This record gives sequence, C-alpha cells and structure tokens, in this order.
Amino acid sequence: MADYMRAPGVTKFVTDRQIYEEVIQNAVPSARSFLWLATSDLKDLHVNKGKRMVPFLEVLSALVDAGVAVRLLHAGEPGPRFRRDFDRYPNLVDGMERILCPRVHFKSVIVDGRFAYSGSANLTGAGMGAKSGTRRNFEAGFITSDPAIEIQGHSWI
Repeated sequence: MADYMRAPGVTKFVTDRQIYEEVIQNAVPSARSFLWLATSDLKDLHVNKGKRMVPFLEVLSALVDAGVAVRLLHAGEPGPRFRRDFDRYPNLVDGMERILCPRVHFKSVIVDGRFAYSGSANLTGAGMGAKSGTRRNFEAGFITSDPAIEIQGHSWI
C-alpha cells in the first residue's frame, strides 16, 4: 500500500488505471486479517504477478492460505472463465465466503479496516483498470484510510 495511505485520515480520488494500482495491486495483497470485496458484476480478472498475468483468484487463494478472512459479495453468477479459474483454487471453496445477492450494485473493497475503496468499478479487468487504456471502462472512486469511514463501511457490509 502506498505510504500516504498508511497514515489515518487520508482520502484520495482515483480513476481508471489508478484503481487497479492502488486497490488491486497494492491494497488487496497487503491484507493480513480480512478482505471484503463487493461488486455487481464478477468476471475473470487477471493481475500482474512479476512478469506474468495470473487470475485474481490466485491472489485471493494466497491470502486464504495466509489466514486472511476473504468475503466476496456479488450480484450475479460469475462468467464461465471465472468459474473455471475458481476450480483451480480448491482452498477457496471453504476458505472464502461467497455471498450471492442479486440486489448488490455497490462496488467496495475493505482491507483490515484500515483501507477502503468505493466507486463505480466492478471486479472485472475492464472495470478495475487492468486492461489497456483502449479497452478499459471509464471508472472513478475514492480510496481512504479515514477510520471514521472505515468503521461505517465495515459495519454496513
């Protein structure tokens, strides 16, 4: 996680590729206690790992192996590629809490109660900014380390 987000009370507006870098690349892998993810649309997101791209589920699998409580709240059934990748990480079946709720439309990420993202981006490559500048969606949101916001988001989800 970026140094400026380690200080409590920081809030920053992020867009497009910044969402991928700040949330997916930096904050999510830094989870030590819990990671809560909420999204309306759930597709097969791939992320940089060294010099290669891997399914985001590989990151979640490693967090589960490290004892991080992972909760994924989503509105619809994920696509076939996501389901195929999910089957490659059997520890996620029992180790990750998945909640399907068709009324979910919000998009949020909470890491250990010390970092939060809320914005328009779904948990997809195009939404989170992992795709190239010509293939990604135009998305925006806020990231924060403000404890007051964290507490509200934590209790709401």
